[in-house]
Amino acid sequence: MKYFVVFAALMTSFILFQMACSKEEIDPNAPVVNLAELPYDKLSDYNFFSGNLADHKPNNGVLPYDLNTALFSNYSSKARFIWMPEGVTTEYNDQQELDFPVGTVIIKTFYYDNDFNDPAAGRNILETRLLIRQDTAWQVASYLWNDAQTEANFSVVGKQVEVTWKHYDGSERSTLYLIPNKNECKGCHNSDNTLHPIGPKIRNINKDFDYTDGTMNQLQKWKDMGYLRDFPTTAPRVPAISNPADGTLNERARAYMDINCAHCHNPRSPANTTGLFLDYDETDPTRLGICKEPVAAGQGSGGFQYGIVPGDANNSIMTHRMNSIAPDVAMPELLRSVVDEEGVQLIRDWINAMPPDDCN
Repeated sequence: MKYFVVFAALMTSFILFQMACSKEEIDPNAPVVNLAELPYDKLSDYNFFSGNLADHKPNNGVLPYDLNTALFSNYSSKARFIWMPEGVTTEYNDQQELDFPVGTVIIKTFYYDNDFNDPAAGRNILETRLLIRQDTAWQVASYLWNDAQTEANFSVVGKQVEVTWKHYDGSERSTLYLIPNKNECKGCHNSDNTLHPIGPKIRNINKDFDYTDGTMNQLQKWKDMGYLRDFPTTAPRVPAISNPADGTLNERARAYMDINCAHCHNPRSPANTTGLFLDYDETDPTRLGICKEPVAAGQGSGGFQYGIVPGDANNSIMTHRMNSIAPDVAMPELLRSVVDEEGVQLIRDWINAMPPDDCN
């Protein structure tokens, strides 16, 4: 009996030792992503961020990134991150796109600075969207932030939120911000009838980023992290539309349409029947809308005859639709409640700079 008691005590000590070692092996700063259990109920369940969740301090392997030119979302700002499981990498394909591996999570948080000219005035975080690369397709998961800004909870129904801010010109502004439901996300992210990322393309992430350990090109950082196998020295790049010195007027206008319009207006996506294709590399003037009559006339055309009348933005359907928030007129048509004033002006300047042509 004495030997049994000693043996039991030794076994108990061994088990406790093993449990302690197992706990020590768990990295508290490692994200938790079990594809079979997703989506989790709370954003914090993924352990993407350490400390105060609203501070978005990335944990191990959670890499912040930015875009040269971003999709306009009612003047909201976005904090972007990407995470991949150990041992996988992204491939750069012949179409100058990225083939993300299974397990990749793209993280995008939408927020409004209270004062666009003073980030120190605080911000209002509204939602965090995840794109998760499952075995056969991308899965979307949206998390709505609570009023205390301490947690974001999973939701499939979306929401409308009244937001206010001080604009760049000092004016007080407000709008009804629309958080999409799960099906509405597919409206923009649809290509070949499957869900795809929009922003993280080679040409849009080919830029410098201020990391905590220094500034470097994002493509190189992704490669150093093992998130990108390789990239050519001639990797394409679109300009930042907010910087007139970063590209010609034509290049900046095309970059704007590429990120804001081309995810629908391309041969593989929902607007493929319009014949209006707005990818950055498109070279056919008619496909770009120049002297092109709309496939279907109606309220959206505003009584104008051509998508773009060179030299005459006032009589072009494109600027008419961009400058409207009316249903059946506004373009882009989804989840937009305000006009992108700077974007409209850029496209107006681009059209007006074209050699005049009455298209007749």
